[in-house]
Amino acid sequence: MPLIIQKYGGTSVGSIDRINIVSERIAATYQAGNRLVVVVSAMTGETDRLLNLARQITLSPNQRETDMLISSGERVTSSLLAMALQNRGIPAQSFTGRQVGILTDNAHTQARIEQISADRLKDALAREIVPVVAGFQGINQVSDVTTLGRGGSDTTAVALAAALKADLCEIFTDVEGVYTTDPNVVSSARRLQKISYEEMLEMASLGAKVLHTRSVAFAMNYQIPVRVRSSFSDGEGTLVTEEDHEMEQEPVSGITCDKNQAKVTLIGVPDQPGIASKIFEALSRENMNVDMIIQNVGQEGLTDLSFTVPRGNADQAKEILSKLADAVGIKDVVLTERIAKVSIVGVGMRSHSGVAAKMFSRLAAEGINIMMISTSEIKISCVIHSKYTELAVRTLHEAFELGMKPTPNRKKT
Repeated sequence: MPLIIQKYGGTSVGSIDRINIVSERIAATYQAGNRLVVVVSAMTGETDRLLNLARQITLSPNQRETDMLISSGERVTSSLLAMALQNRGIPAQSFTGRQVGILTDNAHTQARIEQISADRLKDALAREIVPVVAGFQGINQVSDVTTLGRGGSDTTAVALAAALKADLCEIFTDVEGVYTTDPNVVSSARRLQKISYEEMLEMASLGAKVLHTRSVAFAMNYQIPVRVRSSFSDGEGTLVTEEDHEMEQEPVSGITCDKNQAKVTLIGVPDQPGIASKIFEALSRENMNVDMIIQNVGQEGLTDLSFTVPRGNADQAKEILSKLADAVGIKDVVLTERIAKVSIVGVGMRSHSGVAAKMFSRLAAEGINIMMISTSEIKISCVIHSKYTELAVRTLHEAFELGMKPTPNRKKT
């Protein structure tokens, strides 16, 4: 009997009506002869509601207590869904992250999974019970509750699929699958039937919100097929899987954009060994994620260094580096917030030439200036002014012919 992991996001279980609809889908999958483990998120808005309660107590909630608080949202959903399944005659039982043996490190609110025993899940499956697992959570070595950060329920689902050697992990959300770009920006965006792990990992890290990077990394490392589907329809969605020859036929598979970026520029940095190390170690100590990095050619013993950080961390990054500036001899720290990162992604770039030239020339034709460029084997990213974001996405989507082909009109007879 195939083993399938199904994960349902907050919009999929956002009300009692939605929970009942989801229970019907799960029941059909179970009755079709599959073994099944279900992972759920908190109901839509519940995590924000809980965080707002905490902020009414204190503006700086303790992270351990925050994890205890917000982990309750998923537990509520899992128990309600188990009840709904039981009402349909499906043997089901809810479980917390702790009960299924998800062990994490000690980084409260952004913990990483270190080990999964899954003994109770294996026992439930052997007794033909459908386990309904509260996603987004685990425990650390001293049994404190931890949460996995943004996209944590996706990560829970794929990690459980790896631990149980599942045949498939289905991620149910409120979109039909993975598209060539955001359909809200480009109406002709096309749903992809399948996409490689590498492409999906790049797109997730570059701003696509369908899957979180950590869940894709788990899937790639353990070769778990992941299908992204909508819980609001019966479409087949998008399969995230190993790269094949068909995927290399087109140079670009998708286009992403991310306005949640800020650029930090360090002016007059001493061009000496060890200076860059001190700069990025200072940011690393505060768990600051740094992305694109560009260093100019040094002149007269000085150079300029620019990099991007999430916009929410921009002020903190500037404060950290301003304190460091005097110690290492940096002349100035400049913050630019109205930027965006636009990226093209595709495994076909490995075998197609001229992709970068086409990207840059099309942006130039629209009068869009490029501030920074970053490349890998399968992606090219450009930092531009944020006001040009949607124009850039539409331009590149058209340039690489990623849209749906118009249906030809039938001739009248």
